[in-house]
Amino acid sequence: MASLLDSLRTHTTVVADTGDFESMRRYLPTDATTNPSLILKAVQQDAYRPMLERCVKANPTALTSDLVDQLLVSFGKEILSIVPGRVSTEVDARLSFDTSATIERARSLIKRYQTAGFERDRILIKIAATYEGIQAARILEAEGIHCNLTLLFSLVQAVACAEARVKLISPFVGRIYDWHKKQQGSNWDEAANSGANDPGVLSVSKIYSYYKNFGVATEIMGASFRNTGQILALAGCDLLTISPDLLASLSDAQGEVSPHLNLAYAKANTTQRLPSDEQAFRFLLNEDAMANEKLSEGIRAFVTDARKLDALIDAQR
Repeated sequence: MASLLDSLRTHTTVVADTGDFESMRRYLPTDATTNPSLILKAVQQDAYRPMLERCVKANPTALTSDLVDQLLVSFGKEILSIVPGRVSTEVDARLSFDTSATIERARSLIKRYQTAGFERDRILIKIAATYEGIQAARILEAEGIHCNLTLLFSLVQAVACAEARVKLISPFVGRIYDWHKKQQGSNWDEAANSGANDPGVLSVSKIYSYYKNFGVATEIMGASFRNTGQILALAGCDLLTISPDLLASLSDAQGEVSPHLNLAYAKANTTQRLPSDEQAFRFLLNEDAMANEKLSEGIRAFVTDARKLDALIDAQR
């Protein structure tokens, strides 16, 4: 019998959510995603610290922001030598509310990849799914620079991304689960909120149904998982980005995975079209306490790690 991981691959594109090259070689994902926290974690390990040292040594007079981008691209280039598909490289989260600066940074990252000989179709620029970030992605997509909109917690964010013709979105499962579990406290019933009833799974399933019912081409990549049950409940989703520890769990277990998300599921779960203008976006996001809080919290966490990465780079000078 096949492993759960191999069976999952027959229904969903498996993506590695890590900066660890060895994990990618072991589990053979199609794509890979990175973020500031993952890169920060990687360069503090002996195996990857030389990448940071080489980057600084080769560019002694460069601005810290340029060195960060060079380091991100260095990781991305190595990843692209391992995976057959795409790598996601993130724009500095400190630019999450600056459309023009996000566009400029994205263009710079793509230029670095192209200079290294990689076609832009293999790169996804990760941008936080703020209103400003989505508008940056709209412009970048029109230029042929494909984007992955991250820190996505609500249908209104997903709809705005669809209207902007974004290539891919990363709705977060685990962080939605975390929020609801914390809110309910001692009243939380784990069994009743697991599998298809997990609040994070339900959020992604709702986005999936909306996209399929309205013919949206934007790819959906479930992200931020806390357990394999959440992953298996989203089998059939376009893509799922999975951490090495959960990839290991799926690889070590045997079984057949059945797709929970498909066109029949979408047709059985129709919904009304949402408006996507700025006023509606900001109002509906504000109405969703979970999405509003987790988006802000996620940006703050990525900014914290971006500053730590800056400090590590500056310490190497």
